[in-house]
Amino acid sequence: MSTLWTIIVWIVFGLVVGFIARALVPGKDNIGILRTILLGIAGSVVGGLIGSLLFSPHQITLSNPSGWIGSVIVAIILLVIYNRVTGRKAARR
Repeated sequence: MSTLWTIIVWIVFGLVVGFIARALVPGKDNIGILRTILLGIAGSVVGGLIGSLLFSPHQITLSNPSGWIGSVIVAIILLVIYNRVTGRKAARR
């Protein structure tokens, strides 16, 4: 796979995972598209590292549902931490 294609796939994967994480965390997020992509990529990388530590040998691929689920879970955790640290997203009642 070429390097450009790999980068494009990571960007799209990060965008999808980031949007899913943002949709599952209650309230409004104003982090923009670039931070959404970075959130999804970070969730994928950290989720992949945790998965490889827990389930050796572990290979996360785009067609592996556990890779998607792990990426979304970690992205949600990262988004909640980001919101707490930056003081964004007041709880709406």
